[in-house]
Amino acid sequence: MAEVLVYVDHVDGAVRKPTLELLTLARKLGDPVAVHLGPNAEEAAKTLGEYGATRVLAADAAEFADYLVVPKVDALQAAYDAVSPAAVLVPSSAEGKEIAARLAVRIGSGIITDAVDLDASDEGPVATQSVFAAAFTTKSRVSKGTPVITVKPNSTSPETASAAGALEELSVGFGEAATGTKVTSRTPRESTGRPELTEAAIVVSGGRGVNGADNFPLIEGLADALGAAVGASRAAVDAGWYPHSHQVGQTGKTVSPQLYVATGISGAIQHRAGMQTSKTIVAINKDSEAPIFDLVDYGIVGDLFEVVPQLTEEVKTRKG
Repeated sequence: MAEVLVYVDHVDGAVRKPTLELLTLARKLGDPVAVHLGPNAEEAAKTLGEYGATRVLAADAAEFADYLVVPKVDALQAAYDAVSPAAVLVPSSAEGKEIAARLAVRIGSGIITDAVDLDASDEGPVATQSVFAAAFTTKSRVSKGTPVITVKPNSTSPETASAAGALEELSVGFGEAATGTKVTSRTPRESTGRPELTEAAIVVSGGRGVNGADNFPLIEGLADALGAAVGASRAAVDAGWYPHSHQVGQTGKTVSPQLYVATGISGAIQHRAGMQTSKTIVAINKDSEAPIFDLVDYGIVGDLFEVVPQLTEEVKTRKG
């Protein structure tokens, strides 16, 4: 069976959920071969093997941390040359898409970004995408070279499939461009204890109806009760009520959780573009004519300041 390269997204060897999703999708296309760059590959290999990686190609070098993107592209190209895969899969993060695009240019192949599903065909992998603010679903395939495909987080549920996960050293030669942009400092992001917004299974977002930064703890309380990430509409972010890093929408982040709860959000097209592919959508809004209600699976017409506290308490009660 053909082999499929999977670029591993990890934090000091702790494999992140989008990579496990990629391994699950990769098994539809062939035998997954993971590419792990950085420290603690031995620990990561155990997890990667548990989710179907037949091999783990690993390399560790200071360049991966000290310089931006290009060293990782050099390494992924080295893995491509060593394996001659049927496809290359990369998580659809900002860095992931840059790595994928640079690799596609180098190997003379087509690229598909932000896929939400993958299927095998006689002519190569077929990628499903949600396009034009999620108004249409398309199926595409690369017609030239080896397909390079980035896949959105939460596109599938990770499924275990025990495989060898054999750890192999990857030999990497860095080009002149690898040291072109040096990382001079890092500031760790303050941890909230909540899931990463784009990877969360549940997202609770607040909009203009929250009516101020002082009221966002109400949204955070519901999110914490559900074990969810917190999002915000552009109106809430532009008003300075919540950080831009939490903005959901066309000019913010795109999310696709199992459950999306929109509170005090009217449902403007730019916001819908960032959350429309959520599996189940619930809206709380006192305006029964709000466009968000055209999209939802469940709608509550009511004052969020009355509904959200009751909902939070009910969630806590049911969770014991």
